[in-house]
Amino acid sequence: MTNLINILLFQAGWFAAVLGGANGMPVLGTLLVAALVALHLARSPQPGDEFVLVATAGLLGALFDSALASTGWVVYTSGQLAAGTAPYWIVAMWVLFATTLNVSLRWLKGRWLLASLLGAAGGPLAYFAGARLGGLEFGNMVAGLSAIGLGWGILMPVLMSLSNRFDGWNPRRGAPALQRQLVEE
Repeated sequence: MTNLINILLFQAGWFAAVLGGANGMPVLGTLLVAALVALHLARSPQPGDEFVLVATAGLLGALFDSALASTGWVVYTSGQLAAGTAPYWIVAMWVLFATTLNVSLRWLKGRWLLASLLGAAGGPLAYFAGARLGGLEFGNMVAGLSAIGLGWGILMPVLMSLSNRFDGWNPRRGAPALQRQLVEE
């Protein structure tokens, strides 16, 4: 049930962020995403680890989407704080996506080639869908989608590796420290 809730909340946040960006109200979608991420962190057994993961994903996403924006291959319709940078609503989507890594995408851990292939295919599909909804435009569709596919093909295994290191949803992670504490008492 946790996986289903994770997927549904991710999809709700994704649509809110894209439609907010598409309709000149990026702050609304971003606020919903922030609330969903806060809920995710509050439910996490190790929220500190999960926070590091989502914050790192946000930073990587900001750098990646800023590179796309600075080339002109992807043009965002709203939410950019400076020209040639990623809009805050898309950075929020990267953070939101990271909430799936240790929950509904846990099955992908250790499957680096599959993670790369899913990233290379799913990344461009998500951006294309975002463009169809009006959240972004392609300055050069072929170059933009190619760069997105290449970038996500590389970044997806990186994100999965980070999720191994910062797994706030692994109940066993805190177990050795707790066991030592119980033995000492």
